[in-house]
Amino acid sequence: MPLIPEEPQIHESAQGPRATPASGRTAPTPRPVPGPRPAASSRPGRPGPLRPAPPVQRTPRDVATKPAPSGPAPGAAAPVTPQIQLIPASVEGALDSAEEAVDLLLDSGRAPGDILVITTGDQHPWAAHELSFGETSYWAQHDAGDDVFYTDAGIAARAASRPVVVVAVNGGPEAAAVSALSLAHSRAGALLIVCGDPQRINSVLGAGV
Repeated sequence: MPLIPEEPQIHESAQGPRATPASGRTAPTPRPVPGPRPAASSRPGRPGPLRPAPPVQRTPRDVATKPAPSGPAPGAAAPVTPQIQLIPASVEGALDSAEEAVDLLLDSGRAPGDILVITTGDQHPWAAHELSFGETSYWAQHDAGDDVFYTDAGIAARAASRPVVVVAVNGGPEAAAVSALSLAHSRAGALLIVCGDPQRINSVLGAGV
């Protein structure tokens, strides 16, 4: 009696069918991609994520009964001390050094209206030229504040403060140098550049600033 080959019995897997790769090994069933996780709850003894507390609205009565904080009065500006840079130069070369300092400031992004230049000896050629047209037009350019302004120690007291002040110690009496450096120190908002003889400048700074 011929044997009839038995048909293989197929057993259903609880996990569903598995794909069989070409190598003959059984590949695991792909795992589902996890979705977004729910927010973690706080564990006992471990604080959860901190949240900013809602702002507390104070009534006028609460504000009135709270003592005023100690310290400077509101709106009072703290004194600003400018940074001081010394550029060694002879009396004859102080003005050229000041011009180079101005060029570097402009190249670094400083606006022309941020810079004030004061000479202790001879006037800067620009100042001498503009003053030849009268003080009214000369100071009008200062008040416009859109360009570098040049002045000298004799009339510099009228100049307003600017972020950067450059002083060329290019001669003049000692009193003029002391006056110019003292004034420049009070007019400079962020930076004071002094061009001249270091020994003389240090003695003047010690005496007048």
